[in-house]
Amino acid sequence: MHPAAAKWYDRRDFVFIEFLVEDSKDVNVNFDKAKFGFSCLSGTDNMKYSNEIDLFESIDQDGSKHRRTDRSILCCLRKAESGKSWPRLTKDKAKLNWLSVDFNNWKDWEDDSDEDLSNYDRFSEMMGNMGGEDDLPDLDGADDESADSDDEKMPDLE
Repeated sequence: MHPAAAKWYDRRDFVFIEFLVEDSKDVNVNFDKAKFGFSCLSGTDNMKYSNEIDLFESIDQDGSKHRRTDRSILCCLRKAESGKSWPRLTKDKAKLNWLSVDFNNWKDWEDDSDEDLSNYDRFSEMMGNMGGEDDLPDLDGADDESADSDDEKMPDLE
């Protein structure tokens, strides 16, 4: 039995954990108030994965959910105390070699307005039509378009 590689990130009302297991089967996710458990088999080699985490803070078990895709299992943990930042996922400061921060989705939300209040609804909607990474919006090229349109507005200086 091995721990599955995972990435996590923090939001105002939720903590997201993505377990990077392809072709998973027999997925078992256990949301406990102060603990989180995950296990599954990998379909490619039937390797058994199991992770157990003593969480940094309490969660609302009933408000937490997960979704399996062909590439991973994404878990959404509803914080028991909304609006409280989690500097780490685990209760202890121990470094877990299978766990990393998902910097692509991480952001400092403490200074933000209430834009994340509907995050759970967006997550639920995303979970409903999630088919893989191709369904996610491409945020990398967002700035490129505005730079191009600025060039067109510049007067010709020749």
